This record gives sequence, C-alpha cells and structure tokens, in this order.
Amino acid sequence: MPLTILCFGPVATITQQPRFEWPHAQDTASLQAALETRYPALQHTTYRMAVNKCLHNGVQSLEDGAEIALLPPFSGG
Repeated sequence: MPLTILCFGPVATITQQPRFEWPHAQDTASLQAALETRYPALQHTTYRMAVNKCLHNGVQSLEDGAEIALLPPFSGG
C-alpha cells in the first residue's frame, strides 16, 4: 500500500501538488532522499516530516499506508 504525502507551504509549491501517493519507503530518511532526488529544490528548503500526525526526531520507520506530512517551519503565538 502506498504512502500518502501531504505538502504544505513552500513544499507544496515545489511539488506543485498538495497531496500525492508515493511507493513504499523503509523509513523517513530513505523517503526524504527519494523526494529530494525527484524534487531537487527540497534540498534547499527547511521542512519536517510528521508520520501519521506525529512529529518525530530522528529516523522513523514507515508502515504501508502511512500518512506523511511535509511541514515548513512554523511558530506559535
């Protein structure tokens, strides 16, 4: 089952789509490398990945059908 990728802010501008599906990736590091190969401008963009609506530090393993949000920097108020 593919991963669902959700893009926000400048990431959506780079990918030219707010949502798309991606074949399975083993973990967030391999997904990031694959996305940055397909969309080279991501290499120069700051973003974080949320896996199934949870932000994680470090490498996170991915299960089939996971939802990955690519989030630009944000601040609270």
